[in-house]
Amino acid sequence: MTPAPELQRSVDRPTATSEALFARGRAVTPGGVNSPVRAFNAVGGTPRFIASAAGPWLTDVDGNTYVDLICSWGPMLLGHQHPDVMAAIGAAVARGTSYGTPTEGEIALVEEIVARTPVERARLVSSGTEATMSAIRLARGFTGRDLVVKFAGCYHGHVDSLLAAAGSGLTTFAIPGTPGVPESSTALTLVLPYNDRAAVTAAFAEHGDRIACLITEAAPGNMGVVPPAPGFNAFLAETCRAHGALFISDEVMTGFRVSKAGQWGTDGAVEGWVPDLMTFGKVMGGGLPAAAFGGRADVMGHLAPDGPVYQAGTLSGNPVATAAGLATLRAATDEVYAHLGSVADTLRAGVAEAFTAAGLPHVIQSTGSMFSVFLTDEPVTDYAGAQRTDGAAYGAFFHAMLDRGVHLPPSAYEAWFVSAAHDDRAVQTILDALPESARAAAAAAGGEGR
Repeated sequence: MTPAPELQRSVDRPTATSEALFARGRAVTPGGVNSPVRAFNAVGGTPRFIASAAGPWLTDVDGNTYVDLICSWGPMLLGHQHPDVMAAIGAAVARGTSYGTPTEGEIALVEEIVARTPVERARLVSSGTEATMSAIRLARGFTGRDLVVKFAGCYHGHVDSLLAAAGSGLTTFAIPGTPGVPESSTALTLVLPYNDRAAVTAAFAEHGDRIACLITEAAPGNMGVVPPAPGFNAFLAETCRAHGALFISDEVMTGFRVSKAGQWGTDGAVEGWVPDLMTFGKVMGGGLPAAAFGGRADVMGHLAPDGPVYQAGTLSGNPVATAAGLATLRAATDEVYAHLGSVADTLRAGVAEAFTAAGLPHVIQSTGSMFSVFLTDEPVTDYAGAQRTDGAAYGAFFHAMLDRGVHLPPSAYEAWFVSAAHDDRAVQTILDALPESARAAAAAAGGEGR
């Protein structure tokens, strides 16, 4: 594995191995993990239990060090243990960890969000799931309508009504996407193919006077990165406006990562449209549990205590989380975003070169510095296209990269994330690992997976 001496000096090595900890975990926790993708089910093998992280590096309990291309699924924009963020967390903890009363820090974080985005008012919560759930409740309360439109492949947290699979036709109501979600929870959800304007037009033509809102990932990253077609988000905003529905842009993943103003900064700010509501998470928490939803002042005015739509949270605006988030956003300068873009460009080129040399069909798709590699020979525009990626080849690629000191997302349907801390050594480690790993993927292509 790639050495990282600066980590080795600071880590007290746990005596347990990843394999032993995984066995312990399975004895007390479903699947041995607290979020399913961490279990390595999609790629096989034993998940690596991480002991510490610094900069762009992860060190596991077995003593191996990896370049991190997960970045906590997006939040670590600045890298691990950024000094400004660590100092802010330490100072906040020294003052106390939770009060259940208002603090200046939560106001400052919301002010930072409002300054970077088109939202006029925002409220802090503790998770992206909570943000989307609250935004949908608010949209229903504001419009007095009940139907929700979403897109297949877009993930908005584990809200019952949004864990929905498409029905048998373009404008039929959804069915539960997982056991434990009753049909009544998805009976008011329409699931449409992503990037399909005709499907959206048909759904609103048939149900427009009942649709409370349409929710979409601003640029999907949960089926791999599948950017919106040019003008698609603008079309969604206009369609909702024409029918009196609210347009909810979910930027839990892209917010403050794709640009200082998130995905909206790359399309809405240019094209001149504004979502009615937006949701945020990940980067705005600086690696701690924090999220937010916000939007038009008149819509947010329907939220308690000003209005009748109830929403609350004991740990909302937690002083430690808000300190981490505020420090992260303030340190996310234009120079940081320029570096993220440069690193992502270099890695995309390296992946393309390695896969082409190995004769492996592939498509690399991105928005900002977020990107995904689909092992297919056609551009991916929707969930059906994403499902054509070669899972067996990705599993072989993942483990070959892991063996060479690079920790990729353990699923073919996830985005790759870089950080401001990814320096020349980290990038070169990745580039050096690619050729042999691409050949391993090519050898496994077409198989049944791990």
